Amino acid sequence: MDSILIVGLILFVGFVMGEVAEKVHLPKISGYILAGILLNPRLLPIVPEPFTEHTDLITDIALAFITFSVGGTLLVSRIKKLGRVIALTAFFEAELALVFVIGGFIGVQVLFGGGVSQLQAGLLIPLSVLLGALALPTDPSATLAVTHEYKARGEVSSTVMGVAAFDDALGIINTSLCIAVAKVLLNGSSLHWTSTVVDPMLEILGGIILGGVFGLIFNRISGFLKRESEGAVIVIVAATLMLCFGCAKSLGCDELLSTMAMGFVVANRNPVQDKIFQMIERYTEELIFVLFFTLSGMHLMFSALHGVVLLILFFVLFRVSGKLCGSWLGSRLAGAPRHVRRYTGLCLIPQGGIVIGLALSMRGMPELSGLADGLIGIVIGAVVIHELLGPVLAKTALVKSGEITK
Repeated sequence: MDSILIVGLILFVGFVMGEVAEKVHLPKISGYILAGILLNPRLLPIVPEPFTEHTDLITDIALAFITFSVGGTLLVSRIKKLGRVIALTAFFEAELALVFVIGGFIGVQVLFGGGVSQLQAGLLIPLSVLLGALALPTDPSATLAVTHEYKARGEVSSTVMGVAAFDDALGIINTSLCIAVAKVLLNGSSLHWTSTVVDPMLEILGGIILGGVFGLIFNRISGFLKRESEGAVIVIVAATLMLCFGCAKSLGCDELLSTMAMGFVVANRNPVQDKIFQMIERYTEELIFVLFFTLSGMHLMFSALHGVVLLILFFVLFRVSGKLCGSWLGSRLAGAPRHVRRYTGLCLIPQGGIVIGLALSMRGMPELSGLADGLIGIVIGAVVIHELLGPVLAKTALVKSGEITK
């Protein structure tokens, strides 16, 4: 089947399912993901399977736009007002998710034995440590799609976007540390300071600095485009974003943090930032969301789910519990208002994008080869649940907090 025909089919089915989801009072993003599952070549032979293996270009462009928009929500004025709340909430919701997953899996093994986990004793703790690290990341694009669809504005929305921005950095740091610990547990190797701490910090700082530079470049260029058409501005945004994302990938920096940092600089340093982000939301956002989330559903590998369904449910249960408890504790310690304490955690459930990339990167490590297939199966299965459940919970939380009005 021709690739252009496939892309057209993805857009059409994704759009239709999004409209159907809206009709039954679900967020459109849930419909996009269901459309991807329906088009999954492992379920129905409509789209050739090799097509899903060559969609990195589309997903990278979509992620660049999504993270740029997330960075655009991080206004300094909001951060000054909510900075303590964002910092403490991000730390506790991330680290308690890690602790709950590690402790939960070990506890299940102790209580129920090998019949539940079906793992050799020597693999249980390393697997639990790696899954704990993969519990941290939150997919801000899902919550961003919900907030934009329903025009949600308020302290909960601002807090969630700030927390999600920190999750990427915390996820990379914790994953690096947990991989190092898992390797020691599996083969008795020693920890190396450079690969465990220094390399991840350079990756994060490099991404932030690079994004800041491209943000300043864009601001300077856009200053000459005040009289140009909106189409010209969209072209410059797309070009600068792709240059930023591509340079970050080539230099070994964090691509998502780079485009997020670029969005942050544009939102806070560009005199016409409102116009820029409104144009993106008006002209490109729904197209990006349909492509990205429909493709996410098409990447589900049903074969990887065999034999790990119970582990997937445990992972979701422990991760959600950690996110809810951590966000409540962090926001309470920060003195956040009652509605922020109650509803922020429900908006942090979606997970995708980076967590799948982190899981796939572990497959290429020889030391983790004994865990790779099961690990990927658990993560991808959990992502489907998180991405379907997360937008519904986010909408419910924003309605109850008064930030979505009927």
